Amino acid sequence: MSYQTLIDPPDLARLIEQGDVLVCDCRFDLNNPSAGRRDYLAGHIPGAVYVDLEKDLSAVPTGTNGRHPLPDRTAFASRMAGLGVTQNGLVVAYDTSGGYYASRLWWMLRWAGHGQVAVLDGGLDAWTGSGRDLQQDDHRAPAGDFQSSAEPRMPITEVEGIEANLAGGELLVVDARTTERFAGAAHPLDTASAHIPGASNPFWQNNLTPEGRFKAPETLAAEFRALLGERGPETTVHQCGSGVTATHNLLAMEIAGLGGSRLYPGSWSEWTSDPRRPIAKG
Repeated sequence: MSYQTLIDPPDLARLIEQGDVLVCDCRFDLNNPSAGRRDYLAGHIPGAVYVDLEKDLSAVPTGTNGRHPLPDRTAFASRMAGLGVTQNGLVVAYDTSGGYYASRLWWMLRWAGHGQVAVLDGGLDAWTGSGRDLQQDDHRAPAGDFQSSAEPRMPITEVEGIEANLAGGELLVVDARTTERFAGAAHPLDTASAHIPGASNPFWQNNLTPEGRFKAPETLAAEFRALLGERGPETTVHQCGSGVTATHNLLAMEIAGLGGSRLYPGSWSEWTSDPRRPIAKG
């Protein structure tokens, strides 16, 4: 069976027992970067390896390329191979944050060319809530053979494309941040407040049920079609603070059958690094 968006705990448990999956623990805390690995060591899904947002899923910030810039695709694929990712093997990502760190790994592996990647629906809470045990160790998987594809499976739009869009509005910029940050409330992670002119604001958590699972595909499809109007998904560019929670909306659109939208990787933290770029409030 192919998994390209979500997987549930029973299916994941079966695949772990069969040895047919690499599980990746993506827990992270922006305010305490060491907390994710600490929590991983305290207890993780059996056989899971730890994947760090800043060490494994980001390049070095320069001050002008956003807080979590994308690394080189080839270098990223090599890093993932070192963690155990194989060319054709299934990868499952999870976290305890509603899936947005796991979605970052999901999106990046797809961007690098991997075809079998899924997010554990409901994350670690769904796993333990179904009565399944955790493991306490620093698990290391054998190195894999994953290499990046010649072309990315998931497209991006760089800051120049967002700047060019200010005049024509051909692209719909979708901001996954909270309504408060979007409107202009101060936030400790932001050097400036508000949003890119013309952007819309479907908060990423709206993709989830009260139980922390993704909404049904037909529900997500109806909600995103209402946002898109007459536009196609390929005219949609997702952003957030630093290109992390935006991938949650990208995953939700894939679940809804609305594939083809883009990520603006630098997002708000890159946009506001140049004071000449306009911002809108309200």
